[in-house]
Amino acid sequence: MTRRDLCLLLSGVGSGTVALPAFAFSDNILPSKAFPFGQLPVHLDGRAEMRSILKGKLATGEAVEVHETTLPAGSAPHPPHHHLHSEMWLIREGTVKLTVNGAGHVLGPGSVGFVHSNDEHGIQNVGETPATYFVVAIGPGADTQS
Repeated sequence: MTRRDLCLLLSGVGSGTVALPAFAFSDNILPSKAFPFGQLPVHLDGRAEMRSILKGKLATGEAVEVHETTLPAGSAPHPPHHHLHSEMWLIREGTVKLTVNGAGHVLGPGSVGFVHSNDEHGIQNVGETPATYFVVAIGPGADTQS
């Protein structure tokens, strides 16, 4: 915001009309909210358990989707793929192998993986116990993926 924009904004305060950014009142903007784990609905996607957490747009316009997945030992949610949005994995339990553009990375609890837009990627539980991780998807199409 420039000083000129600020002056114009402040000049509207006295008249009771303030020019706010267009995103301030958009209906598809995610509100502030808490998501207690016990209240997240669980659904099965193949053998994986998934808990959808949020999906929509941030106030700054980026699409975002967050979910938690629990994979049984030896399984993967889907084959390697790519898409326009970026993704981040936050590993909570177990051991997974994150493959990015053909390079494999073994990640355990507390680890984070990130994949840039359009990089080919896949994740697989390579441990002997279930693996649980959160996925944070940000960017074009993140709020429309299933």
